[in-house]
Order: sequence, then structure tokens, then C-alpha cells
Amino acid sequence: MDINEKIKIIEDMQAVVEQMRLDDIEEDPSLEDEVFECSCCGKTKCLAGSIQYGKYRLCNDCVLLAETGFAIGKFKNADELIKAMEDTRLEEMCEFIKLEEKREIN
Repeated sequence: MDINEKIKIIEDMQAVVEQMRLDDIEEDPSLEDEVFECSCCGKTKCLAGSIQYGKYRLCNDCVLLAETGFAIGKFKNADELIKAMEDTRLEEMCEFIKLEEKREIN
């Protein structure tokens, strides 16, 4: 697969994943206000556009990473993506802890 094919896949996936988010909001506007902790990036994200991959719930941004990664052969399954994103999740947890400590001081 050459670079132009990969770029086309990425562009197509961006459009599909964004449409999923918009469709979810159109179907149930409350999903935009409902949040969860993404199993992949560790951030608190909006439920709209998220997908459950087995035991993992991925936010819309991580769905894009997953689907693009699957399409270009970077990941075979969600477990591989979750493992690849471990550092990102740890950074997010550290940031959360810092913010909580800051709130406790104030």
C-alpha cells in the first residue's frame, strides 16, 4: 500500500467517523452531554460517536485511530491499539492526578 492509498483511507475514515458522531447526536442529542473515560486514550470524552470494541469503549477520536489502523494494517485488533496507546493513557492519568492535587490545595 503506497502513501497515496494510505492518505485516501485516512481521509475517508475521517469523514465516516465524523458522520457517526453527528448521526449519534441527531438520533439522541443527550449523547453529546454524556461522558465516559475512553479505554484507549484515557480521556473523559463525549459518548456520541464512541464505539464498543469487545471490552473496550473508544471515543470518537480513538475510533478514527482504530479504524484507520485496521484499514492500513497497523493494528489487527483493539488489544493492539490499546497496548500502543498505553503511554498516552498514563500521561492522561498523571495529568488527572496533578489537577486533583491542585484542587485539594486550593
